[in-house]
Amino acid sequence: MPSAARRPTTPTCVEICAGAGGQALGLERAGFTHTALVEVDDDAVRTLRANRPSWKVLHRDLRALSAADIQRHRQEQTVSLLAAGVPCPPFSLAGQRLGAADERDLFPDVLRLTAGLMPQALMIENVKGITQARFDGYRGEVLRRLADLGYTADWQLLRACDFGVPQLRPRAVLVAMRPESFTHFIWPTPTTCPDTAPSVGGVLYPSMASRGWELAREWADSATRIAPTLCGGSRKHGGPDLGPSRARQAWAALGVNGSSVADDPPLPGASLPVKLTVAQMALLQGFPPDWIITGRKTAAYRQVGNAFPPPVAAAVGRSIATALAQAGCGAGDREAQTDWIGSSSSGTSRHVSVESPGTMA
Repeated sequence: MPSAARRPTTPTCVEICAGAGGQALGLERAGFTHTALVEVDDDAVRTLRANRPSWKVLHRDLRALSAADIQRHRQEQTVSLLAAGVPCPPFSLAGQRLGAADERDLFPDVLRLTAGLMPQALMIENVKGITQARFDGYRGEVLRRLADLGYTADWQLLRACDFGVPQLRPRAVLVAMRPESFTHFIWPTPTTCPDTAPSVGGVLYPSMASRGWELAREWADSATRIAPTLCGGSRKHGGPDLGPSRARQAWAALGVNGSSVADDPPLPGASLPVKLTVAQMALLQGFPPDWIITGRKTAAYRQVGNAFPPPVAAAVGRSIATALAQAGCGAGDREAQTDWIGSSSSGTSRHVSVESPGTMA
């Protein structure tokens, strides 16, 4: 380990559409230092600031933001990674799948900021629906525009359950780099599969038993599968429930009532099926127990349901960090480069809390 005087500068990250911080937490674990996070939602901004007061969170609408606006809040000129979790509704199977015709499509703004910041790497996460044949032309246009900027890029479909998350949650991830860096990039290898991923019951048993519910063990022993994909819903549609009828049927097979979201874990005397809390769903997304989700129930659930699971973001982030280091980007000598690859952070153990809205910091 280098001495304090020789500690290298870690690779930096600018993140847009940061949401509840799932992607940011994963990239932090992968060794990236966030120098700016952009988010428009009031509650999500409070969530980011509550968990990482040191993060520079810009409460801004991406469509009205320029690269110069972002750089004014940064000391470093070079951006190692530009990360984004752009809104899913334009491509979601549960929506109208309007793509570029949807007013919530922010891919053009991500590409605009990419041209202005010229990061060493780009990472964009979205729903599985964008990989459909109907969006072949859209994905191809994104690749062409990145190629015009000098990047080599690739799309990959990753499942959260393949990286230790107790949920199926397939996600389309785009990674772009300069050709000399991309030659070193390897998509992360799965660490688990649906048969070996943690189960819903195994992950949630401590929480279910926390208030003395006598059926907690019985429930956990029967909820031995991974969860279906959580749906957070859009701001236009959806409330605090676990999705459409098909999703609720899958939850019912796990002993979960998906018609609404509970305020607290069950008390003694509660019957089956049980309802999940926002905090419990955050655990199913791979958030640590100490991650605070702010806002009222619907807003908090929307943040969790739309999040990119931190373990998946960390796996992709480590692959990006490794490729940049091997290409000689981001840090100085070889010893310094290996110092930040795969570094992680951890917090103290406390329950995820759901707070009522307050005034903005």
